[in-house]
Amino acid sequence: MFWIALHAPRLSLESWRATLGAAEAARPLALLAAHRIAVVDRQAAERGVQPGMRRGTALALAPDLVHGEADAVRDAAALTALAHAALAFTPMVVPEPPATVLLEVAASLRCFGGGPRLLQRLQAAVEPLGHALALASAPTARAASLLARWRGDQTGFMLLPGDRLAALQAVLAGAPLALLDAGREHAAVLQGMGVHTLGELQALPRDGVARRFGTTLLAELDQTLGHAADPREPLVPPAVFASRLELFARADTTAQVLHGAGVLLARLVAWAQACQVRIAAFTLDMHHDRCRGDAPPATRLRLELAEPSLDPDHLQLLLRERLGRLELLAPTLELELECREAVHAPAPNAELFPSRQGQAQGLLRLLERLRARLGDEQVLRLAPQPDHRPECGTRLLPLGRVPAPSVRHGRHPSAPPPVVAQGAAPPEPATDPAQALIASLLARAAPVVPAAARRRRAALHRPVWLLDAPQPLPERHERPQWQGRPLRVLAGPERIESGWWDGGLAVRDYFVAQAEDGALVWVYRERLPADDAAGGWYLQGWFG
Repeated sequence: MFWIALHAPRLSLESWRATLGAAEAARPLALLAAHRIAVVDRQAAERGVQPGMRRGTALALAPDLVHGEADAVRDAAALTALAHAALAFTPMVVPEPPATVLLEVAASLRCFGGGPRLLQRLQAAVEPLGHALALASAPTARAASLLARWRGDQTGFMLLPGDRLAALQAVLAGAPLALLDAGREHAAVLQGMGVHTLGELQALPRDGVARRFGTTLLAELDQTLGHAADPREPLVPPAVFASRLELFARADTTAQVLHGAGVLLARLVAWAQACQVRIAAFTLDMHHDRCRGDAPPATRLRLELAEPSLDPDHLQLLLRERLGRLELLAPTLELELECREAVHAPAPNAELFPSRQGQAQGLLRLLERLRARLGDEQVLRLAPQPDHRPECGTRLLPLGRVPAPSVRHGRHPSAPPPVVAQGAAPPEPATDPAQALIASLLARAAPVVPAAARRRRAALHRPVWLLDAPQPLPERHERPQWQGRPLRVLAGPERIESGWWDGGLAVRDYFVAQAEDGALVWVYRERLPADDAAGGWYLQGWFG
């Protein structure tokens, strides 16, 4: 077996510092427990503030000291997030309160390219959580935890998987006895006997140690040195993510809320990686000050993604855009992030050259950002409608809404069923040179579509750009004029007769025409003129 221990010696202080603003986090920091200093940072230690001092003494030494209360629940949430990040590398992850996470990675070494490479990726995975870690590895779980607390630093103390237990015993011979849980209980008596290290304890007669101190001390020593089994229960991540964060000071602006929400987002990404899922939507609840009777107890912000993602920068960007449009009704004291919508999806392909899949993903990211900044109802898309009239063939819908067709099977209820000749073959493609030219020009600008779709629309060429209202065109010698120049009709007619059921009767002949500058336009002529006048020409759109 091969165990890696991640020890966060300042987990309590770092989890509390994450709730502070930038100005407070830059000052000396300390945590209190029972009205005494429990943990200090480097700035406070340089001012002379030490653990065990009273709060008044610490403030006398450092008047600008920022202090808060130690919270076991907050520390447990931070340790759980650290364990979730480790679950991306092995299913055997064991949290060891108050500030250590153990990983058994013997089966994962080959997958990640060996121990050093795995450690590099593990450090990169836990870095967004903002904890300074001491790393160590050993053949046993207790030995890895002990080494991380004793000799682990930013570089870590590593015993390779091939090292024997004899090498482990030689390293641990000089370890302080107080690193054992049972050793701390009997530390004063053992030190009075001249026993200060594990090697000195191991040299004592086992029977005498067991009679005087009990079997717990020897059992823990045997598990550390690999002489006894040390079964551990692995952590199983929950099916639904939920995490709360109490802010140090009330947040009056959404920028202050975003700082605290960033901590919850890092925990959310770690949980999603542990469950091997991607985030489709999540909800942020901002709990307000209860003293404001006219304000709601909480403001809920729901963020839905167009495509499930695990990119923390992308999630942070979308949340910043949404919070930028939000107005807080009352100061926020606590944040709660919940995710119930996660999907199992393959990881995105790290492609070397641009592809259509990558371009589509970039478009989705753009649409998600527009929706977050402008609102879901302001980003619209064109939805096709079963109507031959161009002005009625599409309608605008919000991007996230699926259109509900009002016509079954693509036909109006009052419209007669289409007549299809039995055994009729599909029409042959047009052989007219002008139509061939139009088809080639349109094919250059059109996206790649399946062959079946190309056959369905081969005989029908319609532009994407349509005018809001058809523009009347003058006529001279039975030829439509545009910008004072005659248009050359290239293809047509496409005849439609539609709209008798809603009073918008349209009886038209559509043509593709070309202007003198080469622009292709879409024009039509009314087949039922009003007041016995000649049918007029109209410009409906143009080809881009």
